[in-house]
Amino acid sequence: MKKDLVIEAQNVLDGNFQEKGYSIPCKGLYPFQWKWDSGFIAIGFAHYDMEKAKREMKTLLDAQWGNGFIPHIVFHVETDSYFPGRDFHLSKLHPESNDAYPSTGMTQPPVLGFTLEKMYQIATDKKDVLDFIKDNIDKVYENHQYFYKNRDPQNEGLVYIYHNWESGTDNSPLWDDIWDTMNPPSYTFERRDTTHVDASQRPSNREYDHYLHIIEIAKEHNYDDKKIAELSPFLVQDPLFNTMLIKSNEALIDLYKIIGGNEDKIKQLEQWQAKSKASFNTKLYDAELGAYIHYDLRNEKPIRFVSSSSFTPLFAGIPSKEQAATIIQTMMTKFGGDDMYLCASFDPTNERFNPKKYWRGPVWINLNWILYNGLKDYGYDDIAARVKSDTMELITKAGFYEYFDPRKSEHTEGSKGYGGANFSWSAALFLDMLDN
Repeated sequence: MKKDLVIEAQNVLDGNFQEKGYSIPCKGLYPFQWKWDSGFIAIGFAHYDMEKAKREMKTLLDAQWGNGFIPHIVFHVETDSYFPGRDFHLSKLHPESNDAYPSTGMTQPPVLGFTLEKMYQIATDKKDVLDFIKDNIDKVYENHQYFYKNRDPQNEGLVYIYHNWESGTDNSPLWDDIWDTMNPPSYTFERRDTTHVDASQRPSNREYDHYLHIIEIAKEHNYDDKKIAELSPFLVQDPLFNTMLIKSNEALIDLYKIIGGNEDKIKQLEQWQAKSKASFNTKLYDAELGAYIHYDLRNEKPIRFVSSSSFTPLFAGIPSKEQAATIIQTMMTKFGGDDMYLCASFDPTNERFNPKKYWRGPVWINLNWILYNGLKDYGYDDIAARVKSDTMELITKAGFYEYFDPRKSEHTEGSKGYGGANFSWSAALFLDMLDN
């Protein structure tokens, strides 16, 4: 059975790989290249087609802006099958945007550092992949430099996101109270996602008004970071986003040491790491909740909810052993019930939990992959094994979908996952977890 699934996963990845050298997340719903998707997809390709893994990364890095920024969507093709597209985002408004690659003016979690390291670890031909890394690693470093220079106004070592789409956890209940502080206009637009997926599983049109309003503010100021920091109603320090940055910093340090030289970059990365980890544990750890939380930088207050993001700092070695024990206990108490697959994307004991609606409760394979690796790093092999077996069982029962109902009782004969089918990162990270 596992052998059949390996072939199926490879078929999903190969089927979503495009002639221009990048992968779409899935057909229909997502017709472009997404930043953090591409990182996870490259890890999957590395297990059986390193050339595709390298092209995936190279194509994304080619879209980098002059200031080091890497956008969350690159519009390689012209199509009206996705909203909002290139004509709405207008990345060309920023003076340092990439003329050759129309994109959004927002980003996504910075996974590319640890993606390069994973490619090197998986590679049989280490020299070939190291040569590729030598040619591309500085672009990833410059992306990190962009964050610390432009997204850390209080010089804490914690970077902000200015849009919920930058978090990767798009419509999480975490943002509900921020939406309550806003009253955006009602925009006229034609949704495309709901022609592919049941509307009850997606954000509402009114939620989209908030999303579009934040982008309009950024566009009004030509995507200027200083103006966004000053004016965006959404300004959040996100533990998942910052965990990905810290994990990727560590990967860059390790890779630069293998390459040799680059002492100045290594020193800078180590300085960022020290400051980031200290601030992370001071500001984003909530001892009362027993979890890491988000911080609303615009309104200067903690966002005191528990989500799957709350446990991701395990992946970057951020918690102490005592903190790790606490957050894992919180995860198992709230998320690990007998009828639950690990790990729901939002606290199942909270009234805002919705097991079917995008990031308001379903299980996502990329978060499970992050948690699995973090749990192993801290020696919690039994719980890591449960995360892995739950992931495998979901995919075996429901297919390579975008997201999954976390309730075991809902997975009866013939049940499917939610969102896009034949989803690239679900297939890619399945291959890596199976091999790990």
